[in-house]
Amino acid sequence: MFSQRLLIVVLLQFFLLNLQSQEFENTSDSFTVVIDPGHGGKDPGAVSNGFYEKVIALATSLKLGKTLQDNGINVIYTRDRDQFVNLFERANIANKSDAQLFLSIHCNSHSSQAYGAETFVLGLHANQRNFEVAKKENSVIFYEEDYENTYAGFDPNNPESVIGLTLMQEEYLDQSITAASYIQNSFVTRLKRKNRNVKQAGFIVLKYTYMPSVLIELGFLSNKKEGAYLNSNKGQSEMANAISNAVIKYRDDFYNNLSQSNLVNNVNTDIVYYRVQIAASNKLLELKPYNFRGLKSVNVVREGEIYKYLYGKHKTLEEANKALKTAKDYGFNSSFVVTFQNNKIQRLNWDYR
Repeated sequence: MFSQRLLIVVLLQFFLLNLQSQEFENTSDSFTVVIDPGHGGKDPGAVSNGFYEKVIALATSLKLGKTLQDNGINVIYTRDRDQFVNLFERANIANKSDAQLFLSIHCNSHSSQAYGAETFVLGLHANQRNFEVAKKENSVIFYEEDYENTYAGFDPNNPESVIGLTLMQEEYLDQSITAASYIQNSFVTRLKRKNRNVKQAGFIVLKYTYMPSVLIELGFLSNKKEGAYLNSNKGQSEMANAISNAVIKYRDDFYNNLSQSNLVNNVNTDIVYYRVQIAASNKLLELKPYNFRGLKSVNVVREGEIYKYLYGKHKTLEEANKALKTAKDYGFNSSFVVTFQNNKIQRLNWDYR
């Protein structure tokens, strides 16, 4: 089992490195959301009381997308009709779009008369119930040809298979939880839905996206009253509007209000400083510790279309090497020391170990 988990991690790292080398289609500065209507085609998802998850998820997603577009948000769908799309391809669509948020829309089902909406972010299962929800949504891989090779031995029925799934999404977890909390709060305050809270579980479709990602369970089709509500035009419109209000708040709080003062001033100087580059991205992140695994004193420099995130500012290489060790202790294992002069970054030709 350990060898299977190791293989999963290795393949995921290779998969994401390939994705990062691709040219992304979305080059605008607009806020982009990928909406992922769960299931579809030969995979109906949950079916109960004559209600079909794949139908409700798609209808609600299309309404959500229209509302977001009306508010200036760029929307990309993983499917916009009744078709089967495998989990790898759903994540691939999201990653190619270079989106700021990924939302996977689903409906729940249970043997009891449970009801209410809940949101999930990627993580280890807190309890058996969360595992059962994740197992149901992950079981879609059985509809795919050669799924054993595609997902490197991943078994949706085995909790141990999920352990390796959380590694690549860790850096987005705080933002994912924030987005999920906004959505959950919108369900409760606007629609008075039963609050089933924000939870963590090991969903494959969330694992393979490298952006803040949330899986939304709109409600329980196994509950006749709730199923009828979710199957209605009124219910779908209300749920879509509640989600869109939360997404707009998330956009405004985390992207539109970024201060340009976060950027290092473009002032020429002959003084050479040593700094630690911890990351580079085509996205400008708010310089809050939660975006950098709790690491403080992070600045950003823009070079072309790339933002380079730098930790610390030191006059000696010895001080910079200490900062490098600190950055690696915080999980930035690919960090390296650079010189910084006249607002230009130059990587040293060797790394401190």
